[in-house]
Parts: sequence; C-alpha cells; structure tokens
Amino acid sequence: MTIIHTIILGIVQGIGEFLPISSSAHLILVRYLFNFEQLDPTFETAFDVALHFGTLLAVLFVFWKDWWALFTGALKGVVKKEKSFESKMFWYLVAATIPGAIIGMAFEGIIEDLVRSNVVIISILLAIMGIFIYLGDKWAQKTYKNETDYEHMTFKQTFIIGLSQALAVIPGFSRSGTTILAARLMGITKEAAAKFTFLLSTPIIFGAAIIKVKDLIIGFDFSIIIGIVTAAIVGVASIKFLLRYIKKNDFAVFAYYRVIVAIIVLVKVFFF
Repeated sequence: MTIIHTIILGIVQGIGEFLPISSSAHLILVRYLFNFEQLDPTFETAFDVALHFGTLLAVLFVFWKDWWALFTGALKGVVKKEKSFESKMFWYLVAATIPGAIIGMAFEGIIEDLVRSNVVIISILLAIMGIFIYLGDKWAQKTYKNETDYEHMTFKQTFIIGLSQALAVIPGFSRSGTTILAARLMGITKEAAAKFTFLLSTPIIFGAAIIKVKDLIIGFDFSIIIGIVTAAIVGVASIKFLLRYIKKNDFAVFAYYRVIVAIIVLVKVFFF
C-alpha cells in the first residue's frame, strides 16, 4: 500500500467514524471506486483495526475531561455512596455498551461473509440509512417541542441507543448514524445525541481494537503508524466540526451525501 493510499484511508476513517456516513462502508467503497490494490487479508484487517485505534485516540483526546468526570463520579458512587449525574451516566454508558457489543460479536462473521464484499448491497444500505436519518430528524423536529438534553437522558433512552448500535456491524448503516437516529426518534436534542454517541463509541472502539489486536501485531508495519496518526488527527477535527455544525444545522446534508455516494458506486458497478 502506498503512503498516499494510507493517508487517504486514514482521512476516510477519521471522518466516517464520527460523522453519520459509515466509516466501514467508506473504507470498502473508496478502495473500490479508486481501484486500490488488493492487499493480503491479514494486513488489510490489521490496517482497519489500526485506523479504528486512531479514532479511539481522537475521541479520548476530545472527551478526556468528560471520561475523567464519569470515572471519578462512578468511583465516588461505589466507595462513598455519593449520588451524582456523572455516576449515573457512567453506568448508563456501561449498560448501553453491552447489548451492542454482544449482538455485534454474534453476527459480525455472518455480516462479513454476506455484505462486506458486496458493494451493491453496501451502497443500497448507505442510501436507505441516509433517507432514514433525514426523515427521522425532520420528524423529531416537528414532533418534540421540549427535547431531552444530555443531562436529562434516561436509562431507557440510553439503553435503546445502545441496542441500535448493534446495527453498525452492517457496512453502510453507520454506528454514529444509527445511534443519532435512535436518539432523535426519542426526542433527544441533536447536541445530546452527538455527545452521547461519541462517548458511547469509546468502549466499543476500544473493545474492537483489543479483540483484534493479534491481527494488528501480525500485520504491523510503518504504514499502520501513518494510518493511526492520520485517523486520530482527522477524527479530532471531525468531532469538533460536528459538535459545532449541529448547533445551527440538521443532519440533512449527511443524508444527501450518502445517497449521492450510493448512486456514484451503483453507476460504476452497472455502467463502467
């Protein structure tokens, strides 16, 4: 893999992991659209794990103060029996992580065999989920007059968001896309939906990296370091961009983008 290809895929991961456009789909579709060379499957797996590790560094960099407050709040809750928002939210995040992780691990192999190599299915799912995000966000804007902010999210809401995260195992759905959509359908503000999604991504990405660390070690070379650094830097920029963007805008632009990319891929498949 060339250095340029490495950087491009690092940028794709850094953007796709945090914006609701599906990083897994984009890593596959970019390789297809631009005819990247076929790599050894072991190395390709290792490289994708490395990119996810880069985005883990990004979310930890941006939200380290939040995670510190959550950890210390939970610790005080256990040791000193102190009740706090941070303690409550920490355990909400733990509970929300479990269903997505279990379901994702159970079906990852099946999805890998059925979907990952089929760019037509991935493109169709990319477009369908984009339409769902658009319609769901518009519906929430019209339906909820008093939306729920981050500090007032309930256990039920966070757990359902965690369940929706399981769909991210399917390339094209998008982890951030499904969790943001689930949050919006329950009347959670755009800002709260994005922040909770980013916090929820931390244990999931960390767990995925740990599970596949063997592949990372086996396929390790210098390009992996470049990929990690690129994904981390771009990931930080993507998180900060989305948090600023949604203060004054909705998610429509991401829905349009998903449909356009899907059309481009399908045109190439069937006409070129």
